Amino acid sequence: MRKLIVLTLLTLAIPAAALAGGTPAQNAAAQAACQAQRTLLGTATFNLTYVGTTNANRANAFGKCVSTAVKNAVANTAAANTSCKTAQAAGLAAFKAVTASAANHANQAATTAAAKSCATERAAGPAAFTTKYGTGASKTNAFGKCVSSKVKTTP
Repeated sequence: MRKLIVLTLLTLAIPAAALAGGTPAQNAAAQAACQAQRTLLGTATFNLTYVGTTNANRANAFGKCVSTAVKNAVANTAAANTSCKTAQAAGLAAFKAVTASAANHANQAATTAAAKSCATERAAGPAAFTTKYGTGASKTNAFGKCVSSKVKTTP
């Protein structure tokens, strides 16, 4: 009889646990984020952040952090999926345009940041800048080469 009860409880508990968790990637990311957060905040502050005064030893703060992070990741993924499906339903061409537009904005931002960095570097030492980045006999292409090299290294 005990085996039947234990088996029944396990049968009910496993699907509930499976539904509550995220994907393995989400779980791993949540654990990494919580470890980083605990390091940044310090253990005492981290424990207070996630457990507060709910138990005396605050032993489950890391678990609460991971659980919260996974729930947020699952919700964010669901929201992103809904948003994408809505955009696709509006029209495939419009969806592609929005996606391409976002990528274009990211490229523009990276190029702008690289150009500002190159301008600062050139102002600090024009001759060294031209020597470092310029190619060919005249080395007049130094600024463009600098920007290009910095954009390629931007993630």
